[in-house]
Amino acid sequence: MRIRRGALADLGSVARRLPGGRRAALVSDATVAALHGERALASLRRAGLAAELVTVPVGERTKRPLQLARLWEELKALEIGRRDLVVALGGGVVGDLAGFAAATWLRGVRWIGVPTSLVAQVDSSIGGKTAIDLPGGKNLAGAFHQPDVVLVDPELLMTLPRRHLRAGLAEVVKTGMATDATLFRHTEQAAAALGRGDLVALEAIVSRTLRAKARVVRGDEREREGGRRTALNYGHTTAHALEAARGYRGLLHGEAVAIGMRAAAWLSVRRAGLDPAARTRQDALLDAFALPRRMPPTPLAALLVAMAHDKKRGSQVRWVLTPRVGHASVPHPVDSRLVKAALLEVGALS
Repeated sequence: MRIRRGALADLGSVARRLPGGRRAALVSDATVAALHGERALASLRRAGLAAELVTVPVGERTKRPLQLARLWEELKALEIGRRDLVVALGGGVVGDLAGFAAATWLRGVRWIGVPTSLVAQVDSSIGGKTAIDLPGGKNLAGAFHQPDVVLVDPELLMTLPRRHLRAGLAEVVKTGMATDATLFRHTEQAAAALGRGDLVALEAIVSRTLRAKARVVRGDEREREGGRRTALNYGHTTAHALEAARGYRGLLHGEAVAIGMRAAAWLSVRRAGLDPAARTRQDALLDAFALPRRMPPTPLAALLVAMAHDKKRGSQVRWVLTPRVGHASVPHPVDSRLVKAALLEVGALS
């Protein structure tokens, strides 16, 4: 993992130092490619790699089997071999899709992640999770396939729309709330600067959040049942159900996570002994980033059906709750009446 301003210019030299072939497929969505694709390609080519850009559509709905199959065909056309590279330049969707393509192409090829969104820089780019969505739920088909390098350039965040930047801050709050009380305090202290997109503040919080997540992932790389990494799913039981129930439309992932954290904190007060003042701190921090308090109109029944199909449920839906800031628990069942009450609390339609 490399974090520094201007790191995108290093892409070619980093890729060149990896053992293997000299071809690279640079995968990006249309929006990111227009902003950063030429610089990334130029860096790869200056280093002597035969690099070509492969663009995919924008948005969560890109993470589908049809688009994965199209990407495989592109890799075939580019003659990407076992010793060649896939480079994922984009947000979490591009990282998940391109990473899964790398995991499955010729039974696995090397890949480099260059996350361009805040959600990707602080969360999805670290840990080796790759996946696509199915009609029944988010990330149901996937693989653990660690990137050889993750290149984090905070300057790329300056091209993000403000809404996307704030949505990414939800994952920062989540990591602090779930695993690192010091990170949570730093986020509170820097909230004003982060909310207005200050680059210095963002660079510092990206670095802190990545270190916090890396500590967790190192001890539980494959998210074993009951393992420490499951704490990072705090807020995601509701978030993934909400995204699936709404057909992955209308909400950014971080916005869904913010709503999910509000539901998880409400349950944590009632089931895990969380001090109500800690719940207030969490919700105030989410408010400071203008993140939603309630979900768009979504039937409770649709959310419950989506939860029942979530990949993490096992035989029943399990919730990550926390007794105090920075100490989320391994998942455990919650009474269905409380679950319904929590979902109604954050705006589900009865």
